[in-house]
Amino acid sequence: MSGPSRLETHPVHLGKKGKAEIEPEFSGDMEWYMAYGARHADDGPDGRLVSMHTFRESWDSWEVHPRGHEVVLCTSGQMRLIQEHPDGRTTKATIGPGEYIINAPGVWHTADVLEAPATAVFITAGEGTDHRPR
Repeated sequence: MSGPSRLETHPVHLGKKGKAEIEPEFSGDMEWYMAYGARHADDGPDGRLVSMHTFRESWDSWEVHPRGHEVVLCTSGQMRLIQEHPDGRTTKATIGPGEYIINAPGVWHTADVLEAPATAVFITAGEGTDHRPR
């Protein structure tokens, strides 16, 4: 067992058979996510990335996770999660510290920061994740 790590800088991968692995330092760029996907490709849709991010501004893009659910747990501040469902419905939910929302597979989502900074823990089935401008 290693010493403590910070989730903001070293996300965790949860994989098959109860595996948990500390990831390399998070850079925030697409190359980091591509390398993460390559490292854990064998876990497929069963793999989960656990990460923590702090936002001072609303998101400038949408994202979707087509192969699994994502849990978004607010730890500080306040965020409004906006979900665009496959049937065309749009829903909005405001979450604050200790509250969470689940993004279902295939649901495009984005967020507005209502009380900055807003920090959230994300537990994401990231295989096949896609992005589009907001």
